[in-house]
Amino acid sequence: METISFAGDELAPELIPSEELADCAATALEEDGARILSYGTGAGYTPLRELLAERFGVHPYRVFLTNGWLQGFGLLAQHRARAQNVVAEYPTYDRALQLLFRAGANVIYLDIHDDGPALDLLAVNLRTSQRPALLYTIPTFQNPTGQSLSAEQRARLYYLAQRAGVLTVEDDTYGLLRVEGDPLPTLFELSGQASVYSTSFSYTIAPGLRVGVFVLPEELAGELAARANSIYITPALLSQATVFEFLRRGSFDSNLEHLTSELLIRRDAMLGALERHVAGGEWTRPEGGIFVTLRLPPGTDTKAIVERAEGVSALAGADYGGRPNALRLNFAAHAPDEIEQGIERLGRALETVFDP
Repeated sequence: METISFAGDELAPELIPSEELADCAATALEEDGARILSYGTGAGYTPLRELLAERFGVHPYRVFLTNGWLQGFGLLAQHRARAQNVVAEYPTYDRALQLLFRAGANVIYLDIHDDGPALDLLAVNLRTSQRPALLYTIPTFQNPTGQSLSAEQRARLYYLAQRAGVLTVEDDTYGLLRVEGDPLPTLFELSGQASVYSTSFSYTIAPGLRVGVFVLPEELAGELAARANSIYITPALLSQATVFEFLRRGSFDSNLEHLTSELLIRRDAMLGALERHVAGGEWTRPEGGIFVTLRLPPGTDTKAIVERAEGVSALAGADYGGRPNALRLNFAAHAPDEIEQGIERLGRALETVFDP
């Protein structure tokens, strides 16, 4: 029996425009191969930086491109968070948290509840603690919970950070993957472009391209570009040039429209399968992103369930810093029929643990 995995962060292969990306790469090499295959600036491929600067309404100098989002965040953590206080959501993206710990940061947690973040407690912590160097947040379709901050929560979060003099780092990796509802303002927009905005093309084009995007305050942009240049000289320019060509020929918006329509089908397939096959639990209904959180009765050890489930896997709360009775389920990695099979198998595993 082949295992159906809901545990990872990936997109299903059929959601990746591989043929057009191959053509984009060929075009990029034909038109700019000498530059792409040589060393470049540590800040990334200049034509892509200029194109993204137009979209964000900033000077290209502020756009910093990296070999995947994590590399950029790692550079930022080492540069600004070393042995400093840092505010981060709990739970949050586990690899980002690992990079903060590796930098020696002291993490002040902003607890995420069903109704949003504990902002009153954060206000107290900001008044009583040494000023944090960073506030790291995923306000839209958060990993791992799939939740989003409301417009009011975003405004208050940025206000608290601004009043305390804390640099806000917004991770908007999943923000464009909206399948229903109205878009919400980014913290970058609320700040008047004064905060750090970051995203990735991993979910809007292809994860294997490894292209992370950071829009930084000018001083920080120069510092991180110099640090990148001293460590790895230049990022992989072929991937960035491929993304540039994909955007330049107008393929990004049509691909995003196709992608979000497919994600809506798969999200609804997972929600429907949970309704049919999982009794005694409750789950989120995200308006976008790629994750649904399944919560089982208090005291349920989801890690043990995952270990003995046959033919299906998921990420247990204990493995990402969430509630022990929670499971994170990725609905973007499989077709609807596979989602149905996987949730049915998960439901059978749950039946062996508790009597609904």
